[in-house]
Amino acid sequence: MARHSKPKFSQGRPAPTKTTKKTFLIFCEGEKTEPDYFRAFRIRADVRKYRVEGTGFNTESLVRDVIEQIESGYYGEYDEVWCVFDKDSFKPNQFNTAIQMALSNKMKAAYSNEAFELWYLLHFEYCESGLNRATYKKRLTKYFGKEYKKNDPKMYETLLPNQATAIRNAKRLAQMHISNSPADHNPVTLVYQLVESLNSPE
Repeated sequence: MARHSKPKFSQGRPAPTKTTKKTFLIFCEGEKTEPDYFRAFRIRADVRKYRVEGTGFNTESLVRDVIEQIESGYYGEYDEVWCVFDKDSFKPNQFNTAIQMALSNKMKAAYSNEAFELWYLLHFEYCESGLNRATYKKRLTKYFGKEYKKNDPKMYETLLPNQATAIRNAKRLAQMHISNSPADHNPVTLVYQLVESLNSPE
C-alpha cells in the first residue's frame, strides 16, 4: 500500500469520490462499546457498503492490524477506512505513532483523548478539562438519570437527539489544540469527523 512521506495529523473534510454510493469500513479498538455505537448508526441510503469491526487491539497494534488486513485484500475496496481508538493510559509516542501510521496509509483516525466517553459527554456539555473514566461515568450517569453502562446497545439512539450539540462541542474543543502532538490534546475527540462523514451525502 502506498504511503505518504510526510504524514500530517490534521484531517480535513474527506474528498468526494467518483461513485454515487460510498463505502465505509470502521475498525474499533473495543469489541463492544464503539462497535455497538456505530453498528446502530442510521446509515444513509446512498451508502452502498458499511462494515464495523471490533478488534480488541489498541493504538499501534490496532492500526498495524488494520494495515495488514487492508493490504491482504480481505475486505476488498472501501472509500473510507477509519480507525477508532483512545489515548487511555498509553504512552504519548504510542498514541501519536498510531495516528501517524493511519494517516500515512490513507486511513482516517477517529481518536479520543482520553476516552471514547468524551464523545458521549459532549452531547450534554462542553468540557475543556481532562477527565478520567470514573468521572465520565459519574457525569453520564447524572445526565441519563440511571447508571451509565458502557456496553448499552441503545446508546446511539439515546444520544441521537443531541448529536448536533456533540459535533459543535467537539469542533470547538478541537480548535483549542494547535500543537502537532495529539497526545498533548486532552480532552479532544475526532469521532465527530467520522459521524459527520457518515451523515453527509457528499
